[in-house]
Amino acid sequence: MTIDPTAPEPPFLAAVGLVLDSATPTELVGHVDAGPAHHTPWGIVHGGLYATVIESAASLGASLAVEPDGKFAVGVNNQTDFLRPHREGRLTVVARPIQQGRTLQLWLVELTNAAGKLVARGQVRLANQPLPEA
Repeated sequence: MTIDPTAPEPPFLAAVGLVLDSATPTELVGHVDAGPAHHTPWGIVHGGLYATVIESAASLGASLAVEPDGKFAVGVNNQTDFLRPHREGRLTVVARPIQQGRTLQLWLVELTNAAGKLVARGQVRLANQPLPEA
């Protein structure tokens, strides 16, 4: 899996609006332009968007780390904290590993608003699995 930020987004990531800006085995950076399509009935961004973006960013970064070993990473636990409400505007997504082992990885993902304030953060534990056969 090579992540090409200029390639079209996979349908699920496109649906939630996650855009990848750069990706390496030790850091993934992206963004989401949050707006009314992401709102709860009360007009703030739904926490499910944060959890989805956090899981996706960690999974992609962790998979890049183990791809040379013929593996990919799948989330086995996602703990997301919602720190402040957000209505509209760009959220920057930065994912970095806390620990990368042979069988498990732990990644920290932070979402910040245009003012640089933390909106949500999450830790995702991932299991390294063999790539499916074609």
